[in-house]
Amino acid sequence: MDYTKLSILEVAKLFRSGEVTSEQLTLQVLDKIKANEHLHALTFVCAEYALNKAKEVDKLFKSGAQLPLLAGIPITIKDNINIKGQKTTCASKFLENFVAPYSATIVDNLEKNYAVIVGKNNMDEFAMGSSTENSAFFKTLNPRNNLCVPGGSSGGSACAVAADLGFASVGTDTGGSVRQPASLCGVVGLKGTYGLVSRYGIVAFASSLDQAGPLTKTVKDSALMFNVLTGYDEKEETSVNRPKEDYMTSFTGSVKGVKIGVIKECFGEGLNEDVKKAILDAIEFYKSQGAEIVELSMPFINNALACYYILSSAEAASNLARFDGVKYGVSIDNPKNINDLYLQNRSKGFGKEVKRRIMLGNYVLSSGYYDAYYKKAKKVQRKIVQQFDQVFNSCDVILTPTSPTPAFKIGERVNDPLSMYLSDIYTVPVNIAELPAISIPCAYTDDGLPIGMQLIGKKYGEKTIFNVADVFETQKGAKWNTIQSLD
Repeated sequence: MDYTKLSILEVAKLFRSGEVTSEQLTLQVLDKIKANEHLHALTFVCAEYALNKAKEVDKLFKSGAQLPLLAGIPITIKDNINIKGQKTTCASKFLENFVAPYSATIVDNLEKNYAVIVGKNNMDEFAMGSSTENSAFFKTLNPRNNLCVPGGSSGGSACAVAADLGFASVGTDTGGSVRQPASLCGVVGLKGTYGLVSRYGIVAFASSLDQAGPLTKTVKDSALMFNVLTGYDEKEETSVNRPKEDYMTSFTGSVKGVKIGVIKECFGEGLNEDVKKAILDAIEFYKSQGAEIVELSMPFINNALACYYILSSAEAASNLARFDGVKYGVSIDNPKNINDLYLQNRSKGFGKEVKRRIMLGNYVLSSGYYDAYYKKAKKVQRKIVQQFDQVFNSCDVILTPTSPTPAFKIGERVNDPLSMYLSDIYTVPVNIAELPAISIPCAYTDDGLPIGMQLIGKKYGEKTIFNVADVFETQKGAKWNTIQSLD
């Protein structure tokens, strides 16, 4: 049996029944990774590390130990998340040979739950991109159509889940980098409320926006993974100290009486007709299930994209200033002086998109343009936050497209940065406002490309969006869900 096609909860049941061992699952996943190398979903595979973990879990299970649900399950993680003793490259020449001296808190959480990490996923360099074409090593292909991009920057993570190269993955989301590739690859992607998942041990892009989140095959798997990833971390200054919730208790099976907001500004120019139809069909489905649809207007949401790229680039320029090749990373031989060392190391180590973001960030932070750009962007951010606060007075959750289009062709937008940035138009407002949001598959185009739907919740409203997403997935989305239930 090909166990790799199952969800976490399905295969966990089989593991506990004794039908399959963690070692068998891990070997099957490793074989599938090898058979699908052409997808370039992973920067590297840590087979020995994974098999040792799997054997450890099998021994514990045979001894009668009570293990968590994630125990023995092979997963992957994005290559900007540290695992002690393993490489963290951020898909950049700058860190090509960097070995992490410590593990990220979320890796510690995964290992406490005995998850088996089989490898690191390819990504846009330093998480800057929307197609995974900015990796310094290779382009990741969309497993639904190899001529198309998987999205980004967590494109390798989404590809791995969609191609069954692990039962789940962990990506990072700064402006949609979990949700947009989830949409383009036809899997579930979650970005939680800012601060619920520790950023400690994750290479920073834009610190006020970055959040790690799971990519999974089902909504319930997403809730399970989020249980593991969340929790207060005293090592991380933005970590939120609040009681830990059990997100597996989110599911009521009903949306009767739930108020679902629909933002009229999200249905304007640039929205693909197939995507529009899929979202309108989803709205009708929720109506049929007893949900109340509330029409909303958020004029400032049209300014979110520009706001995001100013703020994120400014933070990127600051965060990436530490990469100079002095203590670690790529470094030239025999520099003329310290300035020459910095210049050549950064020129050699960084790719085109990273350089573009650094230049933009330094520009908007410069003394002559700080007020005109960065300061104004912070004002727009406050307006967006205020508008979300206002509309959530009249609804429980907001429904939007995840991406304005299905997956686009590889190379189609490489030379058109603005067109590429527009891929994130529906996702960046969520990061700006520090809100939770989930993307789930809601339809396919006639040529088989997935279409994603985004559900946005109030701060700490993950349980609501999990439930609303699950109702769609289990009742209407089932015909698109290739995972067969074992119940």
